[in-house]
Amino acid sequence: MSAASTAHTPSPAAREFLARRHRLFIDGRWVAAADGGEIVVHDPATEGEIARVACATESDVDQAVAAARRALTGEWSRLNSHQRSRLIWRLADELEANLELATELEVLDNGMPRMVAQYSIARFGCDFLRYYAGWCTKILGETIPVAPQDVPNGESLTYTRREPIGVVGAIIPWNSPLVMATLKLAPALAAGCTVVLKPAELTPLTALLLGDLVRKVGIPDGVVNIVPGHGHVAGAALAAHDGVDKIAFTGSTEVGRKILLAAAGNLKRVTLELGGKSPMVVFPDADLERVIPGATRGAFFLQGQNCMASTRLFVHDDVFDRVVEGVSAMAQAFRLGPGMAPDSELGPLISADQRERVLGYVEAGRQSGAELVCGGEAPPGKGYFMRPTVFGHTNMGMKIAREEIFGPVLCVQSFSDSDLKAVADEANSTIYGLSASVWTRDISTAHRMVNLIDSGQVSINCHAAVDPAIPFGGNRQSGWGREFGREGLDPYLKTKATTVKF
Repeated sequence: MSAASTAHTPSPAAREFLARRHRLFIDGRWVAAADGGEIVVHDPATEGEIARVACATESDVDQAVAAARRALTGEWSRLNSHQRSRLIWRLADELEANLELATELEVLDNGMPRMVAQYSIARFGCDFLRYYAGWCTKILGETIPVAPQDVPNGESLTYTRREPIGVVGAIIPWNSPLVMATLKLAPALAAGCTVVLKPAELTPLTALLLGDLVRKVGIPDGVVNIVPGHGHVAGAALAAHDGVDKIAFTGSTEVGRKILLAAAGNLKRVTLELGGKSPMVVFPDADLERVIPGATRGAFFLQGQNCMASTRLFVHDDVFDRVVEGVSAMAQAFRLGPGMAPDSELGPLISADQRERVLGYVEAGRQSGAELVCGGEAPPGKGYFMRPTVFGHTNMGMKIAREEIFGPVLCVQSFSDSDLKAVADEANSTIYGLSASVWTRDISTAHRMVNLIDSGQVSINCHAAVDPAIPFGGNRQSGWGREFGREGLDPYLKTKATTVKF
């Protein structure tokens, strides 16, 4: 495994984009922040500055929300479902036409490997937009056979219709910025809502590129507004704003709690996709040729900076040593380097602060007596790189096994109990319940474990199976509500019941 921090020379299109004066996108126009403030954007692979972006204030959020409210009852509201569908589909087409530029900016901004960025943007950017474009024409009401007390002989008609919830404040994280933006925008636009999008201050660039595409495809002014800024200023203002009808947030559980408190002022709707500490349970009859790469990729995808990461690996005693040996060998073989390097398999962490946080957890693991099998250190040189880390013989009494680290750290724990409930109780013994997986050839064991694991998503013989049509979200402190699929559209709609007396 090697680590390199050689600077990537951006393409002409990327150089042109990076050199722009990056402003806020409000009411279809690019505008400066009210106080002229800026965010300095760094490439995590080199630590060098790559751009400066306007930093939204509370006043800027006010302006964006006002624009979204006007747009809610303007031209956007007069488009029929087919017209709305075509606009979202065009946005997907434009994103696909700009896939190379979007990929390059995502890598420079976030540090992820290029192959990961390109696949993610194509699959969960373009395809996700198209999936929800198809829902525009399928938002249906019902007729209800009732007999209201004040209507003689039941001579009435009662029907429902689904209407847009209103103005949506979408707050997204830095770990997969462009994908996260589309995950919020697609269902909101399909429902007929308007949006104020706040990207993470560490990774605002691809959200701004999305603003260019929104204008190009002709989505009416004010329907999508983009306000990069700090969470404690712009994010807090958006969450508390009385002009916002719903908050859609993806991020940490700690910040999710703050969002809830801020949203209480006008009782706005809230969906939260929060943290995870996902268990992967391996039984002795599992196919280890699939388990080992599945566990390794599941733990270290996006450098472990993803909520679904299978960072708790429960392995039966009979195959424990073989699994640990295989996973650690594969982890040590990963090529570390800048995301744009063609052979890079793991990029840097997002920032120096994040790397220090992860290294702090590694030290806590050492102090608690966990066996450090590999990794646990940052390689020398520029960039926020960290070697993938495997701890063996951990237990749920250890901080590293309980808490979300959000970095390339895998905790392996053995079990010998044939009582499936006992195994599931260990798997469930955190505050989270987002994703999980079960690995076995025994279909009965697999389905029994699925029933016992308290998680919004459980996969069998694979981990984190995601698709635009599969509902995704967490139980317990991993979140409220679901994204993806039909269930991901529902939070952006409200139901109106109408009764007509004949």
